[in-house]
Amino acid sequence: MDPQLFAADILQRPSVLRDLQRVLVTDDPWSNVPDDIGQILLLGMGSSMFAAGVAAARLRAHGVDAVAELASSELLPPPDTEQLVVAISASGASRETQDAVSQYAGQSPVFVVTNTEGSPLTESADTTVLMHAGVELGGVSCRSYTNTQVLLLALEAKFTGVERDLRSILGRTVDATQDLIDHQVGWLPDTVERLAGGDVTAVVAPFRRLGNAQQSALMLREGPRLAALASEAGEWSHVDVYLTRTHDYRMLLLPGSRYEDELLRWTRERGSTVVAAGAPVDGVDHVVRYRHDDDEDVRLLTELVIAELVAADLWQAQA
Repeated sequence: MDPQLFAADILQRPSVLRDLQRVLVTDDPWSNVPDDIGQILLLGMGSSMFAAGVAAARLRAHGVDAVAELASSELLPPPDTEQLVVAISASGASRETQDAVSQYAGQSPVFVVTNTEGSPLTESADTTVLMHAGVELGGVSCRSYTNTQVLLLALEAKFTGVERDLRSILGRTVDATQDLIDHQVGWLPDTVERLAGGDVTAVVAPFRRLGNAQQSALMLREGPRLAALASEAGEWSHVDVYLTRTHDYRMLLLPGSRYEDELLRWTRERGSTVVAAGAPVDGVDHVVRYRHDDDEDVRLLTELVIAELVAADLWQAQA
């Protein structure tokens, strides 16, 4: 892994998103899905699982039978001809995902979502769905995570019939991402100072964007090796509040949960440092804003860039 190349990968996000936008003009990535699907099983590890977990929950919220499982699980559901298996791996070489797919190949329709054409995982696929994220030279799966989210939104639209203009959403996401990149000199130094240097850095989000918190925390661990964790905003008050009493606790809050008031009561009482991403939050002094940050779809595809740029800054400083 290389911190300079990781930073360069982030700066290429807008152009990569434009490329995916152009692909979606003519390409339906899920056109080969059989008509008689009764269940969707999403499989992955790490970043792939973060994206899959939220996607499965969104599908279930619309009445679609969908589950997301770690590919390494010993408790996977049995194969079925009416079960669509969606295996996600940017490299296409994840050992765990390959092992899981081998249990379903030839017995369930298998779609592989990957950033690597001709990778080992594609050999077991009935259909390959390319992420179009470009080569991530920094050695960190960053752009591929967001492109996976976009492709899973397309899967959701196919199975729910919910109208979603992905090309328009991507256009606004490009604007938002470019805004964060172009104006980082104004917000990044202070944000880095507030989020780093403590004992624990947490990223907290509402459940509907929990994958972004998990991916953000991973970016802070993977590059600069920050002690970072992720939590869901409501669950935080049941499982992570205890850390605020015994540690210098820093939080990046991805706003939008109805349960933020309880979380913020504890952080205020215990003097924790909180940075809000994308929207003003009562009682939080430091907020990182960006274009279209009042758009929930744009938030889903953009807010991760804040943690990525923080991670890149810290990592490069260590090099």
